[in-house]
Amino acid sequence: MLRSSFIASCLAAAVAAHGDHSQKVVAGPHQGLWYNTLPGDGGTQADSVFSGISTFGRLPYLPCLASKDINYDIAFIGAPFDTGTSYRPGARFGPSGIRQGSRRLNLYGGYNVPLATNPFNSWATVIDCGDIPVTSYDNTFALSQIEQGHHSILSRAPTTDSHQPGPSLSGKTLPRVITLGGDHTITLPLLRSINRSYGPVSVIHFDSHLDTWRPKVFGGSPSEVASINHGTYFYHAAQEGLLRNDSNIHAGIRTTLSGPSDYENDGYCGFEIVEAREIDTIGTEGIINKIRARVGTERPVYLSLDIDTLDPAFAPATGTPETGGWSTRELRTILRGLEGINIIAADIVEVAPAYDTNAEHTTMAAADALYEIMSVMVKRGPLSVTSAPRDL
Repeated sequence: MLRSSFIASCLAAAVAAHGDHSQKVVAGPHQGLWYNTLPGDGGTQADSVFSGISTFGRLPYLPCLASKDINYDIAFIGAPFDTGTSYRPGARFGPSGIRQGSRRLNLYGGYNVPLATNPFNSWATVIDCGDIPVTSYDNTFALSQIEQGHHSILSRAPTTDSHQPGPSLSGKTLPRVITLGGDHTITLPLLRSINRSYGPVSVIHFDSHLDTWRPKVFGGSPSEVASINHGTYFYHAAQEGLLRNDSNIHAGIRTTLSGPSDYENDGYCGFEIVEAREIDTIGTEGIINKIRARVGTERPVYLSLDIDTLDPAFAPATGTPETGGWSTRELRTILRGLEGINIIAADIVEVAPAYDTNAEHTTMAAADALYEIMSVMVKRGPLSVTSAPRDL
């Protein structure tokens, strides 16, 4: 009897519920379940940053190399090349590793507190263009692929201020490009691409190594192909006239040398040197001041960041690790100190995820460094000569 009454009650409740047509049925796919507007100052957040296909910072992916109709203000592009390395290979997996390490960058909305800007929610259209197709069988052809792919991304009109004059050789405003390496050899074809649009540029080079070695010193130069590698590319860049004279700077240097002549040759290539150990005497502020004094704030500047700038305690997954480096916190502070410098493009290199910890220390550090670089770019504003730095 009691059971019959219970069943009857359940049926009555079901009928009543069915008759209530004010209830809303949620059917999938439902956009609001996947991309929610954040409370506070805005922005979007995925339902779970650990799900989905990896792009840098979960930015939109668009196949830029497949279509010239895609426009942006800042584009990320991968260059998965590592056949110019002298010690540990594996940086061909750097682009995918860095994207993996960047998944939580905008977990809380992406606002950069020290720089007071949100590079994910600003005036700039920022996208991930995927990777440049790079062969692993022919270095000469691979470097050509990187140059041509990069220039295709660099040379089109940006989303913002596309009709305004800019500092390029054509007098036009161009987008910025951030390249995910790849071993450091890729910086040579990237500078060749930059040269086609800007002419010689000043370079800020974060690294534990000089990378200006003469080919006979670094690698022996048994062939023309072998003479171009991740320790000689700046030598070739200087010889090709890609660097602006006496306005380039290394930061974080702590390598051993073949002898004092390596520093002399580095000077001939147009570089000033800030050694890693100087942070003990002049601090991060002193290093920032040296960089700013060297490159200025108006001329076009290219920034190249080797992850081995960091001590292996913070970034073990790299091709040629050197102890005695900076901490992640120190590097991020120095990068933020570059605010106002006219950085037109950048790369990060030598991330080899196979040597990383299970906690992904290196790929996260690389992603965080790029977050600071992207924030500095956004804060500066578009690359139009009429644009003042923006407080966004």
